[in-house]
Amino acid sequence: MTARITAPLGVGIVGANPTGSWAAAAHLPALAQLPEFRVTAVATTDRASADAAAEATGARHAFTDAAQLAAHPEVDLVVAAVKSPGHGEVVRAALAAGKHVLCEWPMGTSAVEATELTTAAVAAGVVHAVVLQGYHSPSVNFVRDLLAAGRIGAVSAITLVAAGDPFGGSSIRPELAWTTDPGKGSGLLTIMAGHVLGVLEHLAGALTEVSAVLATLHDELTVLGTGRTVPNRQPGQLAVVGRLASGAVVAVTVHGGHADAPHGFALYIRGTQGTLTITPVQSGMYPHWADWRVELRGNEGAVGDIQIPDHYRRLPSTLPAGPIAHVAGVYRETATAIAERRSARPDFTVGLRQRRLLDAVAAAAETGLRQQVTAL
Repeated sequence: MTARITAPLGVGIVGANPTGSWAAAAHLPALAQLPEFRVTAVATTDRASADAAAEATGARHAFTDAAQLAAHPEVDLVVAAVKSPGHGEVVRAALAAGKHVLCEWPMGTSAVEATELTTAAVAAGVVHAVVLQGYHSPSVNFVRDLLAAGRIGAVSAITLVAAGDPFGGSSIRPELAWTTDPGKGSGLLTIMAGHVLGVLEHLAGALTEVSAVLATLHDELTVLGTGRTVPNRQPGQLAVVGRLASGAVVAVTVHGGHADAPHGFALYIRGTQGTLTITPVQSGMYPHWADWRVELRGNEGAVGDIQIPDHYRRLPSTLPAGPIAHVAGVYRETATAIAERRSARPDFTVGLRQRRLLDAVAAAAETGLRQQVTAL
């Protein structure tokens, strides 16, 4: 593990383009609210944008090469916030430099690459974390604790319906046109279903078997605002039926479209002593971003909302609800893991588990056969 552990930790962000990037939309605003961190270095593939990113963030160092950023002595934590095909290169650079690493989801473009990265990260002895934001949602963790405490008895069935926009429709935004190739590792299955299934497993435990249907309804997509089309080989609709290790039955639907924001989601958790009905407080939010409205209906028919206690909200109140706050949760957990010299939650081993689960879903859809989900 890297020997230099100080507060604030120096962060180097690869993929920090100040306009139009996920780093600019979520990572940098989150870091600005966390005193544990200081952005010391940024990198993009273009010198002009790297310099612009440094100016916008106040970073002292700008690079066009991930390895140079990772090797800099003022960088303690390397963040892979580039497009998914570049995640592996950034992680390898961080590990070669002996630095802690935070990787955006999905972790690599395949289970093979995710396995390689996980093996290397564990061997390097650094803290490695993956941005599955649902693990740090106050709402998700509150409901997880409700289930663990037996508030609705033993869980028997879970139904989750979620939107997959902006993937899966007949058109696609120009900045996402590259995702129509499954080999690039980003799409409705990997991004949207990956986060949805991550939330579900964090809530209620591991899926042990899955059956699935994936549908590609549009072989060609219109690139919005350009007048051109691109071939498409990505699925746009997903239905999964499975069983948890506890024996509970799960049904998940992720439906694609091209709306600017998702219309919402609905989660029903049935137990032997009651049912939880969960919907988003804010519109336009995914399950792993939203604050949840939690309604409990007992077997006797009584209904009431359950308020999330304040102690589940451990981040600055100045953070806006949604992705920024949840990404901030990942960063705070990473800083704590570094300070306590322990593994982060979720780390690369969790990311690898999610990758293997998605492969099992894809295999179930392709073969029409129920798939067992392999443990790590």
